[in-house]
Amino acid sequence: MFSIDPIYPIYFALGAGVLALAFAAFMAMRVVSADSGNQVMIGIGDAIREGASAFLRAEYIALVPFVVIMTIVLGVLIDWYTLGSTVPATAISYLAGTICSATAGYIGMNVAVRANVRTAAAAMRGLNPALRVAFSSGTVMGVTVVGIGLLGVTILYLIFQDISSVAGFGFGASSIALFARVGGGIFTKAADVGTDLVGKVEAGIPEDDPRNPGVIADNVGDNVGDVAGMGADLFESYVGSIIATIALAGVVLYTDGRAVLPLLLAGAGIVAAILGTFVVRSGEQADFGQLLWALRRGIFAAAILLAVFALIITLVMGLDFSLFWAILSGLIAGIVIGLSTEYYTSYDYKPTKEIAASSQTGAATVIISGMATGMLSTVIPVVAIGITILVAFELAGFYGVALAGVGLLSTLGITLATDAYGPVADNAGGIAEQAKLDPEVRERTDALDALGNTTAATGKGFAIGSAALTSLALLAAYSTAACIGLPGVTLPGHCEGRTEILGINLLSHTTLVGVLLGAMLPFVFSAFTMKAVGRAAFAIVEEVRRQFREIPGIMEGTGRPDYARCVEISTKGSLKEMIVPGLLAVIAPILVGFVLGTQALGGLLIGSVASGFMLAIMMASAGGAWDNAKKYVELGNFGGKGSEAHKAAVEGDVVGDPFKDTSGPSLNILLKLMAIVSLVFAPVFLNFAPLISLLPE
Repeated sequence: MFSIDPIYPIYFALGAGVLALAFAAFMAMRVVSADSGNQVMIGIGDAIREGASAFLRAEYIALVPFVVIMTIVLGVLIDWYTLGSTVPATAISYLAGTICSATAGYIGMNVAVRANVRTAAAAMRGLNPALRVAFSSGTVMGVTVVGIGLLGVTILYLIFQDISSVAGFGFGASSIALFARVGGGIFTKAADVGTDLVGKVEAGIPEDDPRNPGVIADNVGDNVGDVAGMGADLFESYVGSIIATIALAGVVLYTDGRAVLPLLLAGAGIVAAILGTFVVRSGEQADFGQLLWALRRGIFAAAILLAVFALIITLVMGLDFSLFWAILSGLIAGIVIGLSTEYYTSYDYKPTKEIAASSQTGAATVIISGMATGMLSTVIPVVAIGITILVAFELAGFYGVALAGVGLLSTLGITLATDAYGPVADNAGGIAEQAKLDPEVRERTDALDALGNTTAATGKGFAIGSAALTSLALLAAYSTAACIGLPGVTLPGHCEGRTEILGINLLSHTTLVGVLLGAMLPFVFSAFTMKAVGRAAFAIVEEVRRQFREIPGIMEGTGRPDYARCVEISTKGSLKEMIVPGLLAVIAPILVGFVLGTQALGGLLIGSVASGFMLAIMMASAGGAWDNAKKYVELGNFGGKGSEAHKAAVEGDVVGDPFKDTSGPSLNILLKLMAIVSLVFAPVFLNFAPLISLLPE
């Protein structure tokens, strides 16, 4: 029990959430108050902002019917029919989760599309001012996600005092996250692939050249995919890890220290992340390595501070000291995964340089080398997560594993900031090219962009690692909700009077079928998303080719391309293509639960994590490595820009685009969404005999 008044941790969590939003507002004002540059730059920035805002509005409007239907289903099927409650707590939590997730993504993206032109303007003065503006924008996204997430979970837990109802909040966040990630990912990569194939490979013009009709759509895509999409993804991981940990604490009320420890830890992580942002700065003549260390310093400082805060919290609350080591194991795993991803994707290291060298013999060898690098990159993250699970479980059972996930995600405020900074730097380079700024300015933005590619890959690795731990914690929480006994975990009240099943039996025929189906789903999901990018990119390629043919003077710079048309095509294509993958993630676990039963559904979740975790790492690392191999060639290696090696590297990068920015990142959400759907619907499955049991024996 507490050594302090039980309400104080709740106050602390609420205060930390408010502090995060206040700091986000401060950083947003700091970004907006920066100089926007000349009128040409402002015009380009306005076009990007309008396109991004139009896409996000259209996406959210398209999701309204799904959200309304799901809210009604949860209220009727779970709150009223299964739980017999007159208060639709799960439905309310679900609706709150969708609104909070959408709000966090919208705020982060709206600041990012204002920061891009200001970063380009700051690069006219120097490297460090540009880094500060771009990183400040990323910080807004990071602390907004953790602030809204922590406030949402804490307030709902305080109101309903039942974490099974609050699980609806995680389901709502997951719903928005999947559609945002898939829709944004299809938009950004369709625009990117289409623009690069025609512009760079066929027409031979530079990246971000204003003569390319798809260039604005490409810049818009960076924001809707890599800012709003990644923010929604990690928002879901963040709240999911907290909810799963509280569910596995084996208590109902917040008057128990184990129940509010994840809330305290998340609050401490917010403070640590905010303090960590103040040590991010670079010298004016900084090279790539020095820029990378500028961001690393912030992440490491936040991690060290969190470790200190976690120690203090454990001692003050009088909790078992083993919980501190479980938290620390998750924190260390996050750093290890980040550094591993950096090694496999940065052109400072051997793997990416080898891919770049293979470009001398054509695109085929670039693709082969990149695939092999992606496969090898799975080893360290898997071993790191495996060791974390072993250590955390030995220390505190499944509660310890869930706590390790919270530890990994607690400094998300700054980790996400270093990721969301990347698209802003990328946009700034595009604006500098389109506005024909001095080559020195483009060199500075290119340095920030190359760093952004690495931090984005690192962020994706971090997101995948956190998704694996969160999914496993949600799997354990689902098992208890489905009255499947786990070592050291107390079953909830609705399991009283039911025959307790000890663990998920992997040798059961239905469970084996569930495992195989779960292992298959990430591949089917990835196929849907990659084919969607291919179809949408085809439309962009045809449009860009048409404009080059039909609009006179484009290549000479006297004719103006129709940028808005490419934005419109990407928007329509991505919104249409996101529906099937999104519904697959929701329908699959519900179908398996009703047809094969709760044990088979547990098998589905196990199979999906086992295959999806590997596939996501492979795709993210291979895509990031292909991207930076192209950048390495563009620095003048192996013939430099315009050479045959450069064309081969560009084709490798084009293949990697849907890997790293659409399919790979979306798999994180697939794993978590299926787990949270299973958790929310578990009480319903208990009230129905699985359909397979009706077959004659």
